[in-house]
Order: sequence, then structure tokens, then C-alpha cells
Amino acid sequence: MSSSHTLRRLTLALALGACSLGSAWAQRVVHLVVPFGPGAVQDTLARTFNNELGQALGATVLVENRAGAGGTVGTAQVAHAAADGNTLVLAAASHNLAGHLYAKLPYDPVKDFVGVALLGYSGYVVAAPANMGVNNMAEYVRALKAKPGQFNYASAGNGSATHLGMASFLAKAGASMQHIPMKSTGDAVNEVLAGRVQGVTSATIGVAGFRQDPRIKLLAYTGSQRSKFMPELPTVAEAGLPGFKFDSWFGLLAPAATPKAEVDRINAAMAKVLADPVVQERFTKLGVEPGAMSSDEFQRVLRADWDTAGQIVKASGARIE
Repeated sequence: MSSSHTLRRLTLALALGACSLGSAWAQRVVHLVVPFGPGAVQDTLARTFNNELGQALGATVLVENRAGAGGTVGTAQVAHAAADGNTLVLAAASHNLAGHLYAKLPYDPVKDFVGVALLGYSGYVVAAPANMGVNNMAEYVRALKAKPGQFNYASAGNGSATHLGMASFLAKAGASMQHIPMKSTGDAVNEVLAGRVQGVTSATIGVAGFRQDPRIKLLAYTGSQRSKFMPELPTVAEAGLPGFKFDSWFGLLAPAATPKAEVDRINAAMAKVLADPVVQERFTKLGVEPGAMSSDEFQRVLRADWDTAGQIVKASGARIE
């Protein structure tokens, strides 16, 4: 073999190696922003599927916690990010609630985002500390009414679904408590476990691990029907507040100008992930019922939810000027 031929083969091999290395270096990175702290409901959920979503997209999906102001800090960062499909936010009911709760936001929850993929739905659980001495919802409401405004409840922050869920419950019950905003649902639940506050409204994810814990009393479920994940809990409506309902969707949103083809590509990848029995089991253990739909269908869900969120905030009287 001539030296010139050997040199050409060596040059070709080096070029192919460089291309392969370049492809590895250039692998796409998708930033999945969770607008609450580690251990929060959305954080826990994000980490059940980010690796699978990355595999479906041929990318690395990084979960990034950007907490603050009831989820609005991280959400604002996504609203102003490049509209290339590489920055998403894992949003929930608090997304639209915040738009009605705050007089001013650094983004528009409707105009600045496009719905990419629905993940699923979850209801909430009203819980109290064991040291309060209540065993059911009727006793809880009586205790609150006996000392109006003297008890406290914790939430994942102003404008969070856990804030509005409890505010809505109190408005329906005709009771009052002081609101103590925390950084995450996990922090709020810990305050109840420690007996420092007298209530929390947590997604089932946040309290699923405490069903047998003697420090906390799970009182009722906020959905219209009993949770199949916690069927032993009566609904709030069954427990004495007819007509009460509060639940949440979970989904991926992107900056509004993200190309439709890119939105649909991520939607298809997420649908593939949600069809995986392993991922479904993880969701189930967190109390989330998986639900896939097209991006257009999800967009219609978001628009309808915007109106519902306005009614919830108005009924709760929790608007912040």
C-alpha cells in the first residue's frame, strides 16, 4: 500500500472521528424549567420522565429549578427565552391562576406561551397537623370557625395552586386562616408535619408518602370524585361542602413564537413517553393520571382553564394588587 494511500485513509478516519465527536458535543440540550424548588410537586414529576423525553427527542433534557414568587420567576424566564423548543416550563394550574391573582406580571400567561403537551391531572388533599386534634373535615371546619383568623396554613407560595386551593376551600367553608407562603409544597407539608401550621392543600404527590404518618391527618380530596390513588379519602363535597372542586393539570409550555413543527415534534415525543408503562407507573405512584393529547387540543384546554382560574381567584378573594 502506498504511503499516499495510507495518508488518505488516515485523514478520512480522523475526519470521521472529528464528525462523531462534533456530533456528541453538539447534542441538543433542552432546559425543562420547574418554577418551584427541589422537592416541589412539579420538580418531582419532571424527574420521572426527563430522561425518557430526552431519549425520544435525541437530546439531553435538564431539569432546572428556578423558584420564586409563586412560580412566576421561572415562568417569566421561559416566556423571554429563545423560541426554539430548547426551553420549556413544566406548568400547572398555578400558571393561569397567577394571571388573575397578580395585578402585574412580567409576562402574559396566555399570549406569551403555547401549550406543547399535557402530562396529566391531579387533585389536592386538605391536611391538618395531628396536634390540632381533628379527625375529619367537619371537625376541622368547626375548629377553624371557632378561632377565625387565629390559625395558619402554608403553601408553595403566593399564587401557587396550593395557595389558591386553600383560599378557595376557606371561602367555601366560611372560615379564615393566615397564609404563610413557602418555597415549595414540600416545605409547606413539612410545616404541617412539624405542627407549626394548621393546614395545607397539597397535590396528592406531596402527601402520598405520609398516609400512615401519625403527625398529619389527611382530611379530604378536592376533586369532583374520589381519587383512585387515595380512595379512602372522601371528597370535600362529600365531607360537607357540596359543589366544591379544585384540581390541576400538568403540562409543558414553550415561548409563544416557538414554531408549530417544533411544538408538534415535542408533543409526539411526550406522547411516546406517556405511553411507556414504566412512566405510567411512576405517575400513578405520584397520584397523577397521565393524559396525552395533541398540542392544539391542549391549547384549547388552557384557554378554557383561563376562564375557570379567573372564577377561582374571584371567589377566593385572594387577588394581590
